[in-house]
Amino acid sequence: MPEKSDEIEALIVDIDGTLVDSNYQHVLAWQRAFAAFDIAAEAWKVHRYVGKGGDQMVASVAGETAEQAHGDEIREAESENFQELIDEVRPFEDASGFLNEMHGRGLRLILASSAKGNEVDHYLGLLDATEAIHGHTNSSDVDATKPEPDLVLAALSKREGRKALMIGDSIWDVESSKRAEIDCLAVLTGGFSKAELRSAGAKEIQPSLSDLIQLPAGRVARDRTDRISG
Repeated sequence: MPEKSDEIEALIVDIDGTLVDSNYQHVLAWQRAFAAFDIAAEAWKVHRYVGKGGDQMVASVAGETAEQAHGDEIREAESENFQELIDEVRPFEDASGFLNEMHGRGLRLILASSAKGNEVDHYLGLLDATEAIHGHTNSSDVDATKPEPDLVLAALSKREGRKALMIGDSIWDVESSKRAEIDCLAVLTGGFSKAELRSAGAKEIQPSLSDLIQLPAGRVARDRTDRISG
């Protein structure tokens, strides 16, 4: 990651799967919600769409017919299921350290999430980085969810004109940042592969946030095609 420079002065950081280990709780909550309506949704398929907004999940996994028949009911069931699991969600070991380190380097940090406000507040309470975070988003800030750029643009509106970079864990993070015309660095903690993230357009891919901290100054200013191998 860079020191504070003319290149990058703000980071837009995804929450689910990037800062907190919640993707698989979401998979289970969605799977149970679909099952309540006799829709067999295999976990691997649900995971493919984690990172998109809940408004798109039902149609993505089960098709438009299911969306039209039970979309809102399935989303409500998922929300109830996830609330039963949310206390199992933990921040990644290096999440708070990463945020505090980037803040210490002079970068403005905006956390980007389309989760419900109470979920985002819960996650913020898990992160020992209150002083490092300059702002955040939640579902009330956007009309269209990932891969549309609305969430990233909402976060960018809080950056005070600083040149920004996004950090995320899913192909949907990468796609939404691309549509918002900013670069995205990706980590593997959300369960998406290097190949998938590379194909989506991630500028840099590292295993975890602690690996991003170790990048030499100026690394993110390199050519857009610079990737790690693998």
